[in-house]
Amino acid sequence: MPEYRYFSKEEFVCQHTGRNEIKEDLLFRLDFLREECGFPFVITSGYRDPTHPVEALKNEPGTHSQGIAADIRVTNGFERRMLVKQAIKFGFSGIGVAKDFVHVDVRNTDPVLWTY
Repeated sequence: MPEYRYFSKEEFVCQHTGRNEIKEDLLFRLDFLREECGFPFVITSGYRDPTHPVEALKNEPGTHSQGIAADIRVTNGFERRMLVKQAIKFGFSGIGVAKDFVHVDVRNTDPVLWTY
């Protein structure tokens, strides 16, 4: 089992079922992202089982239920901007920006950026 400098795999468990199918590639990239940003990350949502209430409403599995996404709490504009800037640098292909979190994922499509 690989070790990560800033995270434990348990931080990404589904809050609804307790299952965890988070992908190693995402965790490695998040570790690099955390190092570059220089401030602690609180993961507010990692893996979501397909039966999770948010995922169950979708027609197709979302990036969280594929194990390739995480939401990271932010408390100010500096953190939000730094996360987005460095996520682009480290090749995250999905980035969603909200007031209190930034979603990052490693989808296999052209990069997308959105707001909530």
